[in-house]
Amino acid sequence: MARFNLRSSKAKPAKAAAAPSAAGAPSAAVTSPVRSTGARATGHQGGRGFLRDPRSELFLLAVANFVTQRSFYESGEARDDRFAALVRRLAVEDPEWTAGLLGWLRSEGNMRTASLVGAAEYVRARLDAGVTGGPSNRQVVDSVLRRADEPGELLAYWTATYGRAVPKPVKRGIADAVRRLYSGTSLLKYDTASKGFRFGDVLNLVHASPDPAKPWQGELFRYALDRRHHPETAEVPVGNRTLAAHRELMELPVAERRAVVTAPDGADRLAAAGMTWEALAGWLGGPMDAAAWEAVIPSMGTMALLRNLRNFDKAGVSDAVAAGVAAKISDPEVVARSRQFPFRYLAAHQHAPSLRWAYPLERALGHSLANVPALPGRTLVLVDRSGSMWSPLSARSELNRADAAAVFGTALALRAEHADLVQFGTGSKAVAYARGESVLKVLDRFENLGGTYTAEAIRQHFADHDRVLIVTDEQATYHHGGDPTALVPDTVPVYTWNLAGYRVGHAPAGSGNRHTFGGLTDAAFRMVSLIEGGRDADWPWASA
Repeated sequence: MARFNLRSSKAKPAKAAAAPSAAGAPSAAVTSPVRSTGARATGHQGGRGFLRDPRSELFLLAVANFVTQRSFYESGEARDDRFAALVRRLAVEDPEWTAGLLGWLRSEGNMRTASLVGAAEYVRARLDAGVTGGPSNRQVVDSVLRRADEPGELLAYWTATYGRAVPKPVKRGIADAVRRLYSGTSLLKYDTASKGFRFGDVLNLVHASPDPAKPWQGELFRYALDRRHHPETAEVPVGNRTLAAHRELMELPVAERRAVVTAPDGADRLAAAGMTWEALAGWLGGPMDAAAWEAVIPSMGTMALLRNLRNFDKAGVSDAVAAGVAAKISDPEVVARSRQFPFRYLAAHQHAPSLRWAYPLERALGHSLANVPALPGRTLVLVDRSGSMWSPLSARSELNRADAAAVFGTALALRAEHADLVQFGTGSKAVAYARGESVLKVLDRFENLGGTYTAEAIRQHFADHDRVLIVTDEQATYHHGGDPTALVPDTVPVYTWNLAGYRVGHAPAGSGNRHTFGGLTDAAFRMVSLIEGGRDADWPWASA
């Protein structure tokens, strides 16, 4: 969804995901990349916490921050300003690392908006400082643009933040991406009247020339320009079958359109014409009934399917078609390719009314947690269910960090050789589960527990475990402050999984069996396997 490239949009910064799976004996000698500086500061709840170095602070913020979205303790503007300031600083001081973060953030991290904002701030800082060397500004811009609407999104952010003068590195990086991304299908999907920067605007501004290896692209670019500036006379490129098929459908009288949907080849015609589910309702000029959904479902992507399960039920989509949807959303290869966050499947489960989706979503959630390790020995898993964890992940999400934390904590416990699963807040209590039980069923046993007494939860539940994992926002209550991990012997590793990215951490990290990682995917657990295998864990883009 566009964040900046909207008609009369205003901009301001960031988003993303994680680092690392386990086995083996822990070693006190290994290190992990998120590190404390030794300096202390007070957290948002008054607890005395630990400051991290700039790279660590930026990483944890980037993998948890939804741009322009407030969190429980920080306004969206404050988080965005902190993100932009950190990127600008490190773009000058450590350009190789920062460029690596931004590219990974958009790809494996699957954090779209933060990577776009970060690339813009990277270029701005380096131009202002007059520095060269390291990854070029052009390369960094190109590396974060992975979808055809993103060149316009980046331009919208830049012009709203820094004005209409766009520097050459930004233009050239966008032009490189345009040659990769623009096609007939992407034009139909993303070049809409709701955008402030249409495809034609982007082409005009960055002077993108067609890719010589794609002879059809010249005609496509000309059509995008004509469609933007002279829509009444724009002629579809003769050789572009998708655009030609789309034009044919658009020219049909409204009274004849529903017959296309209900015809035996209706699904094929809609797919060939690049007709999205969003466009179909407008084209039909009527409701999306079962026939309309059944015709467009075969060409819908995983995220679109997840978002519309409720609509399928409301329209009365047949069981046969629903079975196909269920098979697709729960296919392990499809889940892996989609790179959806695990909490997306939880949200779909919570809001889809029909039981026919329950098992497929449970399977899909399990596939999305493929990196959660089967930890040997005895593990204490602590899940933060304090008040601050109940704020939504973003303004557009009904899911909160408390439930995201519960998903990850439960998955850890279910796969471990032996785990004690504990929820904590002002008080703490064990969460019952049985091996092989559904993650979603165990989630029903979690509660809202008030404050954040992390140290007290460790004091009550640690009993010579081989490791401790804490899934939290790290904001401990002031009279239970200090370092909660100090209650665990130095020889026992403690892993903090940070889901919020606030500036102050609850414990030191980076060495001495105290480690912090973050984000909203299970990929963070890869770090545990490196640490417990006796190897130094590195940033995910460096160790990929």
